Amino acid sequence: MKQLITYLLTNRTFLVLLFFINLFGTIYGYIWYEPQLSVTEPIFLLFVPDSPTASLFFTIFLGFYIFGKNVPYIEALAIITLLKYGVWAVVMNGLTLLEYGSLPWTGYMLVFSHGAMAVQGLLYAPFYKIKMKHIVVAAIWTLHNDVIDYVFGQMPVYPAIVEYMDEIGYFTFWLSIACILCTYLLTVKRNSRV
Repeated sequence: MKQLITYLLTNRTFLVLLFFINLFGTIYGYIWYEPQLSVTEPIFLLFVPDSPTASLFFTIFLGFYIFGKNVPYIEALAIITLLKYGVWAVVMNGLTLLEYGSLPWTGYMLVFSHGAMAVQGLLYAPFYKIKMKHIVVAAIWTLHNDVIDYVFGQMPVYPAIVEYMDEIGYFTFWLSIACILCTYLLTVKRNSRV
């Protein structure tokens, strides 16, 4: 089974298909953020569209990987942010469901697509060439983004749970730490045992 999964994940046709799925998902994600980006100060623009930027990192990784090249800084950014924002969106939509008792179809689409983001980032962990220095840079980016979101108020807008921003900010910080640690365990630590 492991050989079959490895074959599929490294199959050129599958990689090209996954590249285009992520590319179009990234473009759609930036379009999704357009209303918020249109009222965002220019200094914060880079840090507002969290999920599409995560999938952009993964798309860049795939583009290089298709041609047999690794980009470890991008790989570290991809796995940490895909896992973080994938889990984050699933949890936030779950909280919205609890608050309202229902979700629009777009909420379920976000749960599925962001859950898939997290899974694909993890599935490719054995193929990343990440070292500790790459994780440090990605960790700084990720935690800096949390500060921009929750200190400067640039987080994604979820009207149903806006009154819980302090708690969500606290959860997000620890989610970032967990994703950084998970990345370390799946890459640097794992490779040191091989």
